Amino acid sequence: MRPTCVSVRIIGALAVTAIAVTGCSSSDGDSATATSPVPNGGDVLSSAPLTNAAALPSAGRSELITYASENGKGEPIVVSGTVAIPSGTAPDGGWPVISWAHGTTGIADTCAPSGDTVDGAVHDYVGTVSTTLDQWVKNGYVVVQTDYEGMGTPGDHTYLNATSESNAVTDIVRAARHLEPSVGSKWFVGGHSQGGAAAISASDQAVDRAPELTLLGAIAVAPGSGLSQTPAYIRSGDPAIAPVLSFLPITLLGAAAADPAVKPEEIVSEAAAPLMTAARRGCIADIRAAIPGVPVDKVLRPGADLGPWTKYLAEQEPSNAEPKVPVLFAQGTADALVTPSSSQVLVKQLCDKGTRLDYRTYGGADHRASVAASLPDAMAFTKALLAGEQTPTTC
Repeated sequence: MRPTCVSVRIIGALAVTAIAVTGCSSSDGDSATATSPVPNGGDVLSSAPLTNAAALPSAGRSELITYASENGKGEPIVVSGTVAIPSGTAPDGGWPVISWAHGTTGIADTCAPSGDTVDGAVHDYVGTVSTTLDQWVKNGYVVVQTDYEGMGTPGDHTYLNATSESNAVTDIVRAARHLEPSVGSKWFVGGHSQGGAAAISASDQAVDRAPELTLLGAIAVAPGSGLSQTPAYIRSGDPAIAPVLSFLPITLLGAAAADPAVKPEEIVSEAAAPLMTAARRGCIADIRAAIPGVPVDKVLRPGADLGPWTKYLAEQEPSNAEPKVPVLFAQGTADALVTPSSSQVLVKQLCDKGTRLDYRTYGGADHRASVAASLPDAMAFTKALLAGEQTPTTC
C-alpha cells in the first residue's frame, strides 16, 4: 500500500500530461491526480508530506514527490521519489545533497521504496538502508531517493537502464532544489547494488545533464556488474545457477520495457511462468520464493535467441562509464551476490580509464551489510570533496 498524503501540492500551470500520483491517496481513499507539464527534467509535478516508513526520522521535512525526467530514449517520463531535508539552518550555499539510488527490490509498483511500510514487501531491505541514510540527514545532508522509471508511476521499470537511472538520480536533485530553497547545488550520487551501477553511470552522464549543479563524487556500494553474462549462464542449466534465477524475470522484463527487440515470450518456457508472474506482481522476495519449484535446466525455450537480451544488458554495464568525478567503491568481503572478484574486474576496468577511484573492502560484510559498513569512509569521502581536497586513489 502506498502512503496516504495529508495534502497534495501541484506545481505547474500548463496542462500537457495527466499524471496519476500513485504514491498518494486522499484520506477517504480516492486517488489523487496531478496535471502538470513534463517538459524539463527536474520539474516538480506534485509533492505531499511523507509519513510512512520511507520517511527518514531525523529529517525536518520529508516529501513524497513526482518529477519530470527522461527515459533512455530521451522521452519524457514521470518519476516518483522522496526528499528528506535536515532540521535547522542550512549552511552558506545550501545543504549538500546525497542522491541515493536503491538496490534491486523488483520491478512492480509495489516494490518502489517511497511506498515502504513496516509490513511491506521491501521493508527488510529499505528499512535497513534507511537507517544508514538517516545518518546522512543527521550530518547535514539532504537525502533524495528516486524510485526510478516505472516504479510507483505509470509505465514499466527499465531495470538497469544506465541512462534512465542516471537521469532519475540527477533530476531528483533539481526537483529538490525547486521544492526547497535551502537545498544547495553541490551533490553526490550514491547507490547500492543496482543503484551502485546507477551511481557509476551518473558519475559520467550527470555532469553534462545538469551543468548548473556541481557533482563532486560518486559512492558505489557493491555495484552490480557482469549481468550481460546472465543469459548464457542461465542457458547452461547448471544447478548452481538457482540463486541467479531471481534475476531472470527482472532483467528480461526490464530489458523488454526498454527495447522492443527483447521478447520475453520467445525466450522463456512455460516452466519459468512462476518466476515471471512473481516478478510482475511481487518483489524480489516473491521471486526467490518461486525458485524451488522451477527446473533450472528448462526455464529457457530450446533454441531461443538470447542475442537482443544479452546486447541490451551489455549496453547497460557500468564498465561502459567514464567517470568524470572521484569514485568511492565499497565492497563487502562476504558478499555472495556481488562478489569481490567481480568487483575487482570492474575496478580494473574503471581504473584503466583513468578514474580517480578508491576501492575499499569491509571484512565479513555481506551484500546488504556493506551499506552500513562503508558509511564512515563515505562520509570522509564527501567531507574531503566538500572541502576541496583530493580523495585517495587505489588505482
